[in-house]
Amino acid sequence: MARPEDRSTNPPHNPESPIHRAARIEDWFQRRRVRSGLARGLVPQVIPFRGYGSTSWIRVLARVVLAAKPDPEASGPKKIRGWRSFTSAPIPFAEVTLQADGQTLVVQADRGGVIDHTLEVSLSPGWHDVWMRVGDGLPVRARVFIVADHQDIGVICDVDDTVMVTALPRPFLAAWNSFVRDEHARRPVPGMAVLLERTVRQYPGCPVIYLSTGAWNVQPTISRFLKRHLYPMGSLLLTDWGPTTDRIFRSGRDHKKESLERLAADFPHVRWILIGDDGQHDEELYSRFAMNHPDQVRAIAIRELLAPEALLAGGRSHTNRTLDPEVTPWVSASNGAGLAVELARLGVLEWPSHSPE
Repeated sequence: MARPEDRSTNPPHNPESPIHRAARIEDWFQRRRVRSGLARGLVPQVIPFRGYGSTSWIRVLARVVLAAKPDPEASGPKKIRGWRSFTSAPIPFAEVTLQADGQTLVVQADRGGVIDHTLEVSLSPGWHDVWMRVGDGLPVRARVFIVADHQDIGVICDVDDTVMVTALPRPFLAAWNSFVRDEHARRPVPGMAVLLERTVRQYPGCPVIYLSTGAWNVQPTISRFLKRHLYPMGSLLLTDWGPTTDRIFRSGRDHKKESLERLAADFPHVRWILIGDDGQHDEELYSRFAMNHPDQVRAIAIRELLAPEALLAGGRSHTNRTLDPEVTPWVSASNGAGLAVELARLGVLEWPSHSPE
């Protein structure tokens, strides 16, 4: 059977490479959790994430954790507190078998149990299934969105305070929202789902990338939120909290910057509509990205936090928008409906048609 080439950005672990003391402590703790979980009857499980790709390659994303066997007698969904997303023990360097387009490949997770591999596979534009299996477990389905070679518009959208109200920059409130509150209590930003849905309808085949500084642990929670509030389906790019091999804590800002640069390299023919808010670093990151890649940005849309939200989020960024509006137009408003109006004024979106009364 043919095997797709693995162009992984998630290289195998090198035990001889130096590693930060904080990362060594975390690895020791996780190994103990895995041994304890296996002794209690937990089993390895792949949590699939939505990936993306072109007609010649795919980027597959997932996480391998220990979890209880499914209970066939469970009666309906229960309320889910955010802290439950962080209690599953990841399995470092787990080997996972991938099947895509009839081809098979074994890949390895990183030290945090995250699968992030780029494979050379030829698929047609649109959504496709990739099957993943760890050990003797049942295969699980992951989805990948294939961007057509002629596609020229895409969307990159922030999550925190752009599609859902989180007040993330304040540590206490962030912890409350992430660990304590029932996920069904999270509030969507008014009009943002409609804005994104209008965009993908106007630009068929438009890829949607949700970019957040949140941890991979909360990916299922965010995905359920997006589905529940009728956001268009798209890939979600998160990061892994905690120490790295060379520093005590990873940078969410660097994660966003590196993700933007990677998307620019992955899809040089796509011009992105960048959507964010003025409560973190979105304006600065988008501005710098547009200066470095002026031909790959269609517009920048910034959601302005309301006064109470800005107070909780620690203020606004107040970025100086010095970009040439003829090259990179900026728009801003307090909600999705306002952003849609401003984007329509620029010709990025069509004005909605109204039936005669």
